[in-house]
Amino acid sequence: VQLVESGGGLVQPGGSLRLSCAASGFTLDYYAIGWFRQAPGKEREGFSCISSSDGSTYYADSVKGRFTISRDNAKNTVYLQMNSLKLEDAAVYYCATARGAICGRYYYTPAGYDSWGQGTQVTVSS
Repeated sequence: VQLVESGGGLVQPGGSLRLSCAASGFTLDYYAIGWFRQAPGKEREGFSCISSSDGSTYYADSVKGRFTISRDNAKNTVYLQMNSLKLEDAAVYYCATARGAICGRYYYTPAGYDSWGQGTQVTVSS
């Protein structure tokens, strides 16, 4: 069971990146997937989730309107489109499988997730 994030990099403020979260060894179809990020010296922050059951999506206020989460079950991959990036978006980004097919009320809580990727670095700098 493995999750692999990719797509991170260096981008200027206002720029865009698309992160991917690919699964191997298991099928993502059955799981809600969350995205988290962690900046140096800060706690890991959950900010988005997509349910498997109906594709419902959830966003924290800090990214709402700028980030879009989606999934392609045929490719066993979840995506995070990040637009209008800000300096404060800089962090290591992680995806994780939830303990079920639905993003719970507390989808932003790391304790509700089991399998994690290794993370991908997003740097926002002018």
